[in-house]
Amino acid sequence: MPQLDTSTWFNMILFSLITLFIIFQLKFSKFNFYTTPLSKTIYMTKKPNPWESKWTKIYYLLLLPMH
Repeated sequence: MPQLDTSTWFNMILFSLITLFIIFQLKFSKFNFYTTPLSKTIYMTKKPNPWESKWTKIYYLLLLPMH
């Protein structure tokens, strides 16, 4: 029964790891990392209340001339 030649195993494992490292480096170099988002200015829109949009008798009386 012949002996198993293991002299090339170290080279094979070493070059496989180096190749995997290079492949992963190339993959990660093409990946787009997003920058941290900048703070935006928030514009608050005022929603009118239902009673602000209606002209009631009270508002109408206040607008009448006092004479």
